[in-house]
Amino acid sequence: MNSKKRIRAFTLIELMITVAIVAILAAIAYPSYAEHVARGRRSDAQAALLETAQWLERQYTVSNAYNKMGDATAITDGQLPTLKASTATVYTLKFGDKLIAEAATANPTATDYSLRMIPKGSMANDRCGTFTLSSTGAKDVSGSAGVASCWDR
Repeated sequence: MNSKKRIRAFTLIELMITVAIVAILAAIAYPSYAEHVARGRRSDAQAALLETAQWLERQYTVSNAYNKMGDATAITDGQLPTLKASTATVYTLKFGDKLIAEAATANPTATDYSLRMIPKGSMANDRCGTFTLSSTGAKDVSGSAGVASCWDR
């Protein structure tokens, strides 16, 4: 009596089916994950804009102007609060509105300001584009997604 021990293993077909299932799941999950990460980064950018606006309001309380600090030093992009490292890698904070070229800067006046959060790096082609916040509280985006879907989410 010859008893052969049968070796159990995956066949090539079973392996290909497993790979196909993993690929389908990844194709569904990755875009959702990428959008979730982008939404988190957009929220960080909005929070940084609002914090900077509060900082400017405090400066206004001290100097009665948005364009001067308490010691009468002019406020420029260089005096703006530093962004968190995770936000600074994907956004740049500047004065000016979205209609101004990125290389240009418009410093605040005594009575108003406009802040921009310009996407860069992995967020450069984001659907919301540049976030804008003005001294009146007006919010805007340069991207195709629209203000409601970018600021209200």
